[in-house]
Amino acid sequence: MEPQFDFEPAARSLAAIIDAVTDDQLADPTPCAGATVRDLLAHVVGLTEAFRQAATKESVGRSTSPPAGTDSPLPDDWRTRIAGQLETLTSAWRVPEAWDGDTEAGGVELPAALVAIVALDEITVHAWDLAVATGQRLTVAPADLAILHEFLRETDPAGTPGLFGPIVEVPADAPAFDRLLGLTGRDPAWRSAALA
Repeated sequence: MEPQFDFEPAARSLAAIIDAVTDDQLADPTPCAGATVRDLLAHVVGLTEAFRQAATKESVGRSTSPPAGTDSPLPDDWRTRIAGQLETLTSAWRVPEAWDGDTEAGGVELPAALVAIVALDEITVHAWDLAVATGQRLTVAPADLAILHEFLRETDPAGTPGLFGPIVEVPADAPAFDRLLGLTGRDPAWRSAALA
């Protein structure tokens, strides 16, 4: 199967957001309940490697859910590590075989093409989480936005345990990305008290 999309726009946006995070923002809150900027960065370290391994299929039969919250260590080289892992993830999903058959991430086996969309969702939505938590703006490629709207359009209003909270109602005439955030259980109007 040929690659259905390229991760580069989303990966580049997330890398730019992360590059601008300062050390004094690590303890600040994020839109993810109970998670600080540091916790979310640690999660991104794990997920970028997990989804690269999903592309190569090396995770099949041995993937596990990554640690979350304060149990997740944040390596000292997190800025360069995440940037590098985003590059290798992007390259891995450019290989046509990455999209064939089933693969595994976080202990869940799914069709590889669906895992790729989950990875795109994680990269894009966590880029927004980190951007809004640290006073930055995120730009999402229109093609990625269309893919994610299709993926999330039938989201259970009650949310998906371990993945999304209950849907946040967003006006139908709101910007497309705000509507997407609502489907992931996020309030597009969320702002960090640390930036007030």
